[in-house]
Amino acid sequence: MAIPHLTDEQIRTWTRQQKDRWWLENVWRGDMPQLTFRSALTGFLLGGFLSATNLYVGAKTGWTLGVGLTSVILAFAVFRILSRMGLRDMTILENNCSQSIATAAGYMTGPLISGLAAFMWVQNETIPWWKILFFNLTLSVLGVLVAFPMKRRFINDEQQPFPEGRACGVVLDTLYTSQAHVGVFKAKVLAISAILAGGLQFMTGEAYQKWIQVKLLGRETFSALPHYLDGWLYSLWPKLAIGGIDPRQMGLRLSLDLAMIGAGGLMGIRVAVSMLVGAAINFLILVPWMANIGEIVPKSGSLAEGTAQFTRAHILNTWALWWGIALMVVAAMTSLFAKPKMILSAFSGLFKKGERQQGEDVLKNIELPISVSAAGIPIIGVVAAAMAHAWFGVSWIFGLTAIAMVIVLTLIAANSTALTGITPTGSLSKIPQFLYGSLDPLHPPTNLMTGVMCVEVASNASNLLMDIKPGYMLGAKPRQQAMGHVIGIVAGALASTPLFYALFLSNLEPGGNIMETMVTDQFGFPSAVQWKGVSDLVTSIFATDGAAPLIPKSAVISMIIAAIVGLAMELWRNFSKGKFPLSPLAIGLGVVVPPDSTIAMAIGAGFFWWMDKVYGKKPETTGYKLWVDTQEPICAGLIAGAALVGIGDVLVKVFLLK
Repeated sequence: MAIPHLTDEQIRTWTRQQKDRWWLENVWRGDMPQLTFRSALTGFLLGGFLSATNLYVGAKTGWTLGVGLTSVILAFAVFRILSRMGLRDMTILENNCSQSIATAAGYMTGPLISGLAAFMWVQNETIPWWKILFFNLTLSVLGVLVAFPMKRRFINDEQQPFPEGRACGVVLDTLYTSQAHVGVFKAKVLAISAILAGGLQFMTGEAYQKWIQVKLLGRETFSALPHYLDGWLYSLWPKLAIGGIDPRQMGLRLSLDLAMIGAGGLMGIRVAVSMLVGAAINFLILVPWMANIGEIVPKSGSLAEGTAQFTRAHILNTWALWWGIALMVVAAMTSLFAKPKMILSAFSGLFKKGERQQGEDVLKNIELPISVSAAGIPIIGVVAAAMAHAWFGVSWIFGLTAIAMVIVLTLIAANSTALTGITPTGSLSKIPQFLYGSLDPLHPPTNLMTGVMCVEVASNASNLLMDIKPGYMLGAKPRQQAMGHVIGIVAGALASTPLFYALFLSNLEPGGNIMETMVTDQFGFPSAVQWKGVSDLVTSIFATDGAAPLIPKSAVISMIIAAIVGLAMELWRNFSKGKFPLSPLAIGLGVVVPPDSTIAMAIGAGFFWWMDKVYGKKPETTGYKLWVDTQEPICAGLIAGAALVGIGDVLVKVFLLK
């Protein structure tokens, strides 16, 4: 059935009290189960499962993927199967609660693959797991407290769309009304995709195959399906080189990575092609050029003698990173400030007076009381500032003012999420990094950890509002949604924190280089590379005692050119209302993401783009049903299957073969 909603005129002319009363009378399902033990447990388990896949994909691409629709379909399928075995089926609000919990868990990986990893690299010291766990939990709970006062404005009063959240609400309504078979079909497609991707990942997993064939079966050697598909090329052309550099040393390879193919299908053709352009400019043109004129020095050997040895991480850190960072920073900030109306509208509601803010609070018995946020924000904020001071050396004044800045940045982030579905955490992180980096340039943890504080709270609050949107559409209890989100926060932290250490730090030798240990051909940590690059750049600009890292002159020139190009491209993109075919931010991302992942994502994006061209206007065909209507379940299945089995391969290597 159609979800009841207000007309545009009612949204524009009614007071919030009128809107709340209408919602209470027409939408609220007061007697329907929502936050039950089984919905909480389902969301908790799904959240842990999906946060693991997000950690894996984030370490490869720098992005955390939305998991709301995936968790909706999975929870629906699981309980539909159980209902056939005699158990009561899950209600629509229980499913919504499960997806909210799972989504909150999935986003807990953000700091691990960005600011916290960058802190470890800059300081070359690991952070104890329990500090990361409690710091993330504290900031995420603060995000919940910041979000709920904004919920009354963005959702109750202004009825903002929150596109991804609205999509979840529509899908849930569809599944629980007339088209339940659609959800079952999508769940089957997701499961088949996951099994195929997981099976292929298992066959390419060297740790799995070595453990089974050598340890269990007693063979002397083992064989595995090749992960890279370019072996035949080097057998025909052993001395293949680009400007004297072996392409494999730059990561220019074609890999059998279905997780990245799935990620490309979700990100879309424009972003994927832009990343491919960035990788091509960097590794096919600039890097060979700079290496041949001596600006990029090999780790060992000589380019002239044909013995030069490079690694992708070495190339990035010594030269290539800087132009990519400049392009991303300028493009991100231009995108943010090129829309002043959106920024101003984020604050306009704070100053509304009169009828909209008067009258009885008709939802006071089901909303999270404003008093909880009013008391909790300063208390939890002081706790977060104390942690930053005691554990990361951030001064009290910087920590406390960062908490104040959180409110401003959250308003901007939430407004962007409400209108576009995109939370601009990458753009927003630069603001505290540059601000606090200029104030304390000789202590990089200041700009890194204040950035983590601001971005984690703003991101969590914005994502919570996205999760609340389908609940509001379907008549859920706001207080129980807040409790569910906290459950998801705990699930994500408990799942992702120990997994982070097992996957990326278990091979760290005493006194070893943490960045070289974590950044491998498999995991590029592009988001953390960007955070560290901005931190180094801030120190280079503002430090005055010669302690700043030395940036080659040619790299400085490349940064200036990249900044100008990024500004021009982003302005063109904005003024043309998105018609410009490339994303400058994604071009910069193509510099830091491993090229084999970029190529795989471009393949995935290209495939689904072509399927949409062929079947997009033919909804009656099987091709549309399979490749267009179920694109997201297919991609989610590829990511989940390959990521979980890939994680297992690393764990087997660490714990069974070490």
